[in-house]
Amino acid sequence: MTILLIQEQNLIKKGDNNMAKTLIIVESPAKARAIGKFLGKQYSVKASLGHVRDLPKSRLGVDAENDYTPKYITIRGKGDVIKELRAAAKKSDRVLIGPDPDREGEAIAWHLMNVLGIPEDKKCRIEFREITKNALKEAVKKPRQLDKGRIEAQQGRRILDRLVGYKLSPLLWRKVKKGLSAGRVQSVAVRLICEREQEINDFQPEEYWSITGHFKAVNGNLEAQLVRKGKDKIALTTQEEVDKVLEELDGVSFIVSKVTKRERKRNPAPPFTTSTLQQDASRKLNFPVKKTMRIAQQLYEGLDIGKEGVTGLITYMRTDSTKISDTAQSAARDYIAEAVGPEYVPPKPPTYKVSPRAQEAHEAIRPTEITHAPQHIKDHLSRDQYRLYKLIWERFLASQMKPALLEVTTLEIEGNDFTFRASGSVVKFPGFMRIYTEAEVDESLLPAVEQGSKLDLIKFEPKQHFTQPPARYTEASLVKTLEENGIGRPSTYAPIIATIQSRGYVCMEKKILYPTELGQIVVGLLKEYFNRIIDVEFTAELEKRLDLVEERVYRWQDVVKEVYEPFEKDLLHAEKEIEVIPIEEEISEETCPKCGQNLKVKQGRYGKFLACPGFPDCRHTQPFIEDTGVICPRCKGKIVVRRTRKGRIFYGCINYPECDFSTWDQPASEYCSVCKHFLVYKGKNRNLYCPNCKKTLQQGEQSSASEVD
Repeated sequence: MTILLIQEQNLIKKGDNNMAKTLIIVESPAKARAIGKFLGKQYSVKASLGHVRDLPKSRLGVDAENDYTPKYITIRGKGDVIKELRAAAKKSDRVLIGPDPDREGEAIAWHLMNVLGIPEDKKCRIEFREITKNALKEAVKKPRQLDKGRIEAQQGRRILDRLVGYKLSPLLWRKVKKGLSAGRVQSVAVRLICEREQEINDFQPEEYWSITGHFKAVNGNLEAQLVRKGKDKIALTTQEEVDKVLEELDGVSFIVSKVTKRERKRNPAPPFTTSTLQQDASRKLNFPVKKTMRIAQQLYEGLDIGKEGVTGLITYMRTDSTKISDTAQSAARDYIAEAVGPEYVPPKPPTYKVSPRAQEAHEAIRPTEITHAPQHIKDHLSRDQYRLYKLIWERFLASQMKPALLEVTTLEIEGNDFTFRASGSVVKFPGFMRIYTEAEVDESLLPAVEQGSKLDLIKFEPKQHFTQPPARYTEASLVKTLEENGIGRPSTYAPIIATIQSRGYVCMEKKILYPTELGQIVVGLLKEYFNRIIDVEFTAELEKRLDLVEERVYRWQDVVKEVYEPFEKDLLHAEKEIEVIPIEEEISEETCPKCGQNLKVKQGRYGKFLACPGFPDCRHTQPFIEDTGVICPRCKGKIVVRRTRKGRIFYGCINYPECDFSTWDQPASEYCSVCKHFLVYKGKNRNLYCPNCKKTLQQGEQSSASEVD
C-alpha cells in the first residue's frame, strides 16, 4: 500500500510539474498580479472581482418574518469567475482567501468560502495591510478562521439598508417621482446639505466695525487693532459708535504699555486616516473624494517602480486609526536622522489620539517603505499618483518629527484708556514644518520697540464688516462632518457622496454642494414621516450598535429588528397620509431635432441638461445652455456656461467649434474701460480682473455693457 502511494505521488509530480501548491484569492486583478510577483511560482493568485454573491436586485431578498434571513444569489456575470476559482481550488493543496482587511473584505471571504465549499471553521483567511514581500510572507504563514463578528456586522448593515431602501423607494415613486431611491445613510447626508442651505437662507447678517491704528515707531511702522476700552472688550456695531470712539481718540498720544514674548510649540498633524486624506487631497490637490480613493487604491495595490518591480507603495487606505507600527516608526526615525538631521528626531516616537470608533488592528495610511521618497520614484508614477503619494509620504514623515518652535511677540499700545494690540511671529526651529504643514505660518515681524516707548499715529482705519452665514458643504467638509457625527465608516464616505449626486438630490458647482429641488422635497418628506431613520444622532448610535455586533455583544438580527419594526409602522402611516406631490418639469423653448417636441430641463449629476419628453422612444439629449449675458470678444457670439467631461464648469462661445474661445473664470457684466474686453471674477474675493490687460481693476476702471455698445 505504501509503495502504491509513493508511485501515485511520483506520477502526480511528473504529470503536473506546474501544479500550484497554494491558491490565493483576492478581489482585484491588479492586486493579484502584484502578489503573484512577490510570492513566486508555488502560489497561484486569482481575483474574484469583488463580491461573488449578494442579495437579488429584482426583489427584496430578505425574509422579515423569519428572523430577517437573507437569500443570497450568485451575482449576474460571476458564474464564469466562480467556475474558474473552483477549478483552481481543486488543483491546489491549499486555498487562502485574502480580500481587504475590513468588514466588507471579511464578507467577500465568507461568500467565497461558501461557493467553494470550504468549511467556515477552516483557517484559510489571510490578512495584510500592505502589499510588500515581507507583509505577504507573514500573512501566508498565519491564516486564521473567519471573523464572524465582522461578517455579521456587515450583514446587519447590508440587510438593514436593503429593507429601508427597498421599502421606502416605491413609496417615493408613487408619491413624488418614478425612479427615485432613498438610502439610509445617504439620506442623512442629503439632510445635512439641505439643512445647511436653510441656515444660509434664514441667516440675518449683523453689522460690526473694526478700527486699525497705523503707527510709526523708531525702527519701522506697525498696525494694531483696537481691542479694549479700560478693562472691557470693545464691540462696535454702528458708524455712530465708531465716530464717537474716533472723536475720543483725536489728538491722543500713544505709548507701548506692554511687550510680551513667548515661545509656542506647534505640533505636527497625525498621519492620515481615510477622512483626513480625503480632506487634505481636496484642499491641497483639488481632488474629488472619489478620485482620491481611486488613486489611493492604485498606490495600495502596487505599481511598477523600476528595479523593485511592482510594489505596494502605501498601507491599506480605508482606516480610521492613527496608529503606526513600531517597525515603521523606527524606520522613519532612522530616515529623519539621516536625511533631515538628528536634531529633528524627537526623544520618543510620537503617539496620537485614536478615535474610540477606530478598529483596533488598523494602522494609519503611510508609505510601506519610507525610503521610497517621492522624488526617487516620480518617473514611474503618473502626475496624480505622484502628487497623492507625496502628500501621504510627507504627512507621515512629518508626523514622526519634532514640533516646530515659534517666537510670538505681542504689543499693547495705549492711549486715553483705549488699548490696541499687534502681534507677530517668527519660526525659531522649523521642526516638522521642514517637510509638511497643514497651514503656513504668517511670519509677520514687528519692529523692535521697548515698553514705555512713544509711537506716532499715522492714521486710523475704520472698516465696516458683516457677519457671514455658515459655508456650504464641499466634499471635504461633508466628509469631516460625517466622521465627526459618527455617520458611515471610512469605506463609505466616497460612495455616499457619489450616490447623492448621481440620484439628483445634490449637485456640485465649483466644488460646492447644493441641494436640488428634488433633494429638498425628499428630505422634507423623510423628516416629517421617517425622522428617526434620517436623524443624525440615531444614525450614529446605529453605527455604534453595529460595532458591538462585530464584538459579538449584540445579534445583528436584534439590531435590524429594533430599526425595522417602527419603520414598518411609519411606512403604513406615510402611505395613508402623503398625497401625491406634483413636480412640474421645466419646459425649454428648444425643440428636439429628431421628433420636434419641446425639450424638458432635467437635473443630472453635473447640473441641468435638456432631454426629449418622448423617452424611451426618443433618447435625444443635449447640453442646457446657460447664457452669461456676455459677448464673445472674437466672434460676437454669446458666452455660455459649459462643463468638461468630468463636470467642471468653464465658459465658452456658443459658436463652438467654429469659435473656440473659452475661459475658466466667470465673466462679469462689466467691461474694461481701457480695452473694452469683458471682465472676469478672480480669486476668493471675486475681484474684477481684465484677462486682456492682465490686471485687477480699481473702482471706476470698468464700463457697463451699454457704454461699450
